[in-house]
Amino acid sequence: MMTRTSLRADRTRHMEIHLTVNGVEHASEVEPRTLLVHHLREGLGLTGTNVGCDTTSCGACTVHLDGESAKSCTVLAVQADGHEITTIEGLAEDGQLHPMQAAFQEHHGLQCGFCTPGMVMAAVSLLEEQPDADEAAVRQGLEGNLCRCTGYQNIVAAVLSCSKGVPA
Repeated sequence: MMTRTSLRADRTRHMEIHLTVNGVEHASEVEPRTLLVHHLREGLGLTGTNVGCDTTSCGACTVHLDGESAKSCTVLAVQADGHEITTIEGLAEDGQLHPMQAAFQEHHGLQCGFCTPGMVMAAVSLLEEQPDADEAAVRQGLEGNLCRCTGYQNIVAAVLSCSKGVPA
């Protein structure tokens, strides 16, 4: 028979997980209830992934999980055990911005910047799946990411500048 004390102890037991984040392997002890977004930010110090809503409504926490776009506020860290994660910090290579990051900068696709990491990660994933995306496809593909500052026009322009289906 479990007592109230032993139930509480079971809920706070830590589990060891192994993640590859931005190409670096990490072994960590986490509580089973820890969200991936909190582990990335607090456990690994990767604060580019933002917490906006904890309900998958805003997309500020979007990362790539095994190459697929995922909202890390609805993935438990233990569910990501053994998987590969890319955050906004992992897009740049050798000190050079990823083309999508550069496009957001060039086309002024941000204002406050809070949604930008998730928006960039979603846009990269979108163009990997649909490299010839047109404006309608970009708008539809980013509808799960909210920006409270812009009218989306510059965000869409930035993504389209990286699309192979739109003439330069």
